[in-house]
Amino acid sequence: MVGIIIASHGEFANGILQSGEMIFGKQQDCVACTLMPSEGPEDIKEKMEAAIASFESQDEVLFLVDLWGGTPFNQANGLIAGHEDKWAIVTGLNLPMLIETYASRMSMEKAHEIAAHILETAREGVKVRPEELEPEKPEPVQAQVEPRGAIPEGTVLGDGKIKYVLARIDTRLLHGQVATAWTKAVSPTRIIVVSDAVSKDELRKSMIEQAAPPGVKANVVPVDKMIKVAKDVRFGATKAMLLFETPQDALRAIEGGVDIKELNLGSMAHSAGKVVCSKTVAMDMDDVHTIEKIQSLGVKFDVRKVPSDSPEKIEDLLKKAKSELA
Repeated sequence: MVGIIIASHGEFANGILQSGEMIFGKQQDCVACTLMPSEGPEDIKEKMEAAIASFESQDEVLFLVDLWGGTPFNQANGLIAGHEDKWAIVTGLNLPMLIETYASRMSMEKAHEIAAHILETAREGVKVRPEELEPEKPEPVQAQVEPRGAIPEGTVLGDGKIKYVLARIDTRLLHGQVATAWTKAVSPTRIIVVSDAVSKDELRKSMIEQAAPPGVKANVVPVDKMIKVAKDVRFGATKAMLLFETPQDALRAIEGGVDIKELNLGSMAHSAGKVVCSKTVAMDMDDVHTIEKIQSLGVKFDVRKVPSDSPEKIEDLLKKAKSELA
């Protein structure tokens, strides 16, 4: 039997598991894995690993996940590495999808087969009443996209300069808040993770590239390459969202000529030697000096997790860090 993992941000997975059992009865080898507000990526990864280990067979596993590009998806995506021939992930979890999954595995023995089958049911489960609110299906429109294929060196696209719609420091890089809220707010054509460390990690690199929201391409490049790309006139038609893991990487890029006017500070994870400055930001003295150096170059800081948050003052975070570190 295909094992099922239902994964979500918060208690949604537990709730929809209960709803499914009310309709279809209790299910064997079906486990809800939740990412709670106080938890991180490793926590839900451990829950998923424990769930898989509890299944009668680990040969066929289907992940039903709430959101493409979110932390539950990213961790499931990492776990299926090496099992792509038998395991599968479907996102956009809703109750019709779950019920159809239960019904399907009574006659289907492959996770891939079930994943392909339940997509139409999941889509048809989204309806509106009164029916006249249902929008008419528009005629297909040719979307404007960046040129594909090799572009001859020296070719100038647009005005020859990348448009930076968002530059963000975020330890988690590309995750749910970035893939949904920020992408919708700034509409990039390309997400570029700028990190020497991640560019050398093939697994993380692959996970980031696969976590890009529909219609947006994601790349991972080292800092020096980003500096070169910023000066290449062939990228003049690109609307880029830059994601930095650390302020140190951001400073190197800015000093190298990447024309960033404002940096969004989303999160900086706590580790040994750092002090907590807010719910999402921890710093050590090197971070403090780096941010002050970036400010001295004329770059403004916008401190908030998502676009709807009220910005915090970077000066308050720096002041608290200095006080705690003194």
